[in-house]
Amino acid sequence: MTVFFQLAVTCALALAVCAGAVHYFRTVRAARPPVGVFNGRDIFVIMGFVLALPYVYLALPGVVLPVVLALVFAGGLSVGYQPVIGNGRLRWALIALLIACVFVAHLAFGELAAPYWIANSCVVGLVVVSATNLNVQGGMRLRNVAWFLLALTVYDAFFAWVVPLTEELSEAVQGYPFAPAAGLRIGDDLGAVVGMGDLLAYALFTTTAYKAYGKAGLRTGIALVVLFGAVAPVATLHIVGAVTGHAPAVIPAQVFFGPAAFIGHLLLRRRGPERRMADIAFRRERTGAPTPRPARAAAEAA
Repeated sequence: MTVFFQLAVTCALALAVCAGAVHYFRTVRAARPPVGVFNGRDIFVIMGFVLALPYVYLALPGVVLPVVLALVFAGGLSVGYQPVIGNGRLRWALIALLIACVFVAHLAFGELAAPYWIANSCVVGLVVVSATNLNVQGGMRLRNVAWFLLALTVYDAFFAWVVPLTEELSEAVQGYPFAPAAGLRIGDDLGAVVGMGDLLAYALFTTTAYKAYGKAGLRTGIALVVLFGAVAPVATLHIVGAVTGHAPAVIPAQVFFGPAAFIGHLLLRRRGPERRMADIAFRRERTGAPTPRPARAAAEAA
């Protein structure tokens, strides 16, 4: 029962953020920061941020950590959904309502209750969709994402099995609202949680693959997310537990998904050069007028 519950929740969350990110990409033109084109240096900068962030979280006092996370969530929502809700007061009012729902659900039901995890998962999912499109529409290409995920694989494996930083961070956020994760818990027996970083990896690869190679990229991304982002980690967790008699504390999903995503990138690039943002047809501009479909976008891969 537990394994099927975890598979269902993990697949649902992974597919939901991917679908949300691709839908946002197809319908909303995010404000593009003047960062130029992503290259190897940008990947090192991002990895440096990823490396430093857990230490920042662990250095914060317990009562300060949820406040910082709430502010991070609010900032991500404000920047990412400014093109969707142009009215600043309305946008911030809705963000405040979302943040308040998470806090109230945690206060009323506790961190192990389904209402809290549903509310928190909604906020985390929206932040992931926002962050994905800020990067993808900001110039990140599939090869950048593939190399980033490969580096993230090494990072996750090292800090899960050599230096238990991942487990320490998980313990640090216990008991507080605004966990950087999505999931669902029902009672003491059923629970499935997916880290925010893993969800971002799935959405980044799928959306960038769609941008680069159209429907073929989307199909590849979805297949890899389901097989190597959801099924493989959950199945391995239970297989190892059944064989050894002790379930491992952490099975990093990126150990499976990162290499698979890199191979997926190598296979997709055989189709030719990646499409650029200038080649993508958006359904509507912010004014509401239909956007002309560029000639290259009409030749989207089948």
